[in-house]
Amino acid sequence: MADLFDHAPSAASPAPSAAAPLAARMRPETLDDFVGQAQILGPGKLLRRAIEADRISSILLYGPPGVGKTSLAQIIARSTQSRFERLSGVESSVADIRRVVAGAANRLQTSGQRTILFVDEIHRFSKSQQDVLLPDVESGNIRLIGATTHNPFFYVNSPLVSRSQVFQLEPIRTEDLTALLRRALTDPRGLGDLKIEADEAALHHLALTADGDARKALNSLEIGALTTPPDADGVIRITLAVAEESIQQKAVVYDGDGDQHYDTISAFIKSMRGSDPDAALYWLAKMLHAGEDIRFIARRI
Repeated sequence: MADLFDHAPSAASPAPSAAAPLAARMRPETLDDFVGQAQILGPGKLLRRAIEADRISSILLYGPPGVGKTSLAQIIARSTQSRFERLSGVESSVADIRRVVAGAANRLQTSGQRTILFVDEIHRFSKSQQDVLLPDVESGNIRLIGATTHNPFFYVNSPLVSRSQVFQLEPIRTEDLTALLRRALTDPRGLGDLKIEADEAALHHLALTADGDARKALNSLEIGALTTPPDADGVIRITLAVAEESIQQKAVVYDGDGDQHYDTISAFIKSMRGSDPDAALYWLAKMLHAGEDIRFIARRI
């Protein structure tokens, strides 16, 4: 008998088309392909063991853009025997949430199949939307994977956080980004069908300027490759000059009322208290560059 709640496919998102950005085409498909985050995904680490054993509980993935939160959720989807559902914290409504959890409860009761619900940008859900999830997370009807760029201890309801494991993803190291760029040059999903030669200095510059953001590094590489005419031999040569034109300096990571705001002003105050002029000037420059209210800074001085 057909499942009346089967409105969406159970697998992860389908493979991106050839027209998709390079960062989308190069999403890792297995844990071995995943770049960075060795602190939580290295051999023997808790999250890796849970994924490999298909024993994922509800988790919250917290970190800056471009570090692999969505990619990790899709890897979990491919490696689990559970049904995979996806909602957006920006677009999904309470009705969408109720439809998914009702379907999850029905499948668990009729076939014993569990459901993993991935919520991208979960911090954008209102308190009432998050509260709708709580009973089904607590009862085990669904296993929640929430992704957020904001500290979940402040932006996700406490009852939901207490029933989930929080894993913080760090900016990807420059050497890991450089390796990812090299892979994209030869991978058939990436730029492997083009004749490209890239200088190590160019790849290092892209990785360094991306500041831990794999999406920015890959898309900048693609811009350089697609806008640089081939030479007489038909080879696209990505030099340091090409790389410098292909990527802009990443904007300062700073939010007006979130973690970066309070962490930066705290570091500034401690630098002054510790009589470290270099550090104090650095944090002051960061706040001024990010557009912090000068009156807020003056009061702390």
